[in-house]
Amino acid sequence: MHAQDYVAAIIFGLVIGVVARLLLPGRQNIGLIVTVLIGMLAAVAGTWVADHYDIHSSHLFTVASHRYDWAVVGVQVGIAIVGVALAAVLARAFSTDRDR
Repeated sequence: MHAQDYVAAIIFGLVIGVVARLLLPGRQNIGLIVTVLIGMLAAVAGTWVADHYDIHSSHLFTVASHRYDWAVVGVQVGIAIVGVALAAVLARAFSTDRDR
C-alpha cells in the first residue's frame, strides 16, 4: 500500500461515517474522529462481508480511477449506521451530563 491508499481510506471512512450519521435519525453526540474511525472500520468490515457472502452488483461507479460497487458500499454504510448508533448509545450511557 502507498501513502495515497491510506489517505483514500481515511477520506472514504469519513464519507461513510458522515453518510451514516446523516441517515440515522436524531442527534449523535460523538465526535468527528469517532465518526471517521467507525466509517473506516465499516468500510473494511463491509468489504469483508460482501466478499464472504458474495454480495456484488453490476452497478459500479468510479472515483479517482478507483471502481466501487454500489452493493458493497450499501453494506458498508449499513454497518456504519449500526456502528454510529452503538457509539451514540454508549456516549449517552457514559456521559456525565445528566441534563439530556
